[in-house]
Amino acid sequence: MGKFIEDFKAFALKGNVIDMAVGVIVGGAFGKIVTSLVNDIIMPVIALCTGSANFTDLKAVLKPEEVDAATGEVLREAVTFNYGMFIQNIVDFLIIALCIFMALRYTMKFMKKEEKVEEEAPAPEPTKEEVLLTEIRDLLKDQQK
Repeated sequence: MGKFIEDFKAFALKGNVIDMAVGVIVGGAFGKIVTSLVNDIIMPVIALCTGSANFTDLKAVLKPEEVDAATGEVLREAVTFNYGMFIQNIVDFLIIALCIFMALRYTMKFMKKEEKVEEEAPAPEPTKEEVLLTEIRDLLKDQQK
């Protein structure tokens, strides 16, 4: 049992697992932001352009509901083809995918800039001790030949 706990600690405390957990948490928060962007910013603009406030209400009635003429009670529900929800989900997906793409693209550009700065940094001048040790090493190599 002790070996199992040690193995689990080693697994759980690895950098990749912690990074993944942070990514999941940040991704969940990012998802809420994007959902708000879609519902509160983009969809009202689309509704203004299309005249429909909500795609989810769009449907085609395949078979109308049956209502009892005397009581007004619904005997059978209408059979509908709810294509509006499908359109809404496609719009949500495209906007979320676009936001994630833009965030990743920005992050990758930032990381490439950091790599360039690191590559362009000149090597530091060797100290006197390092120069002396290098000369000693070279002399020792020459003596062994």
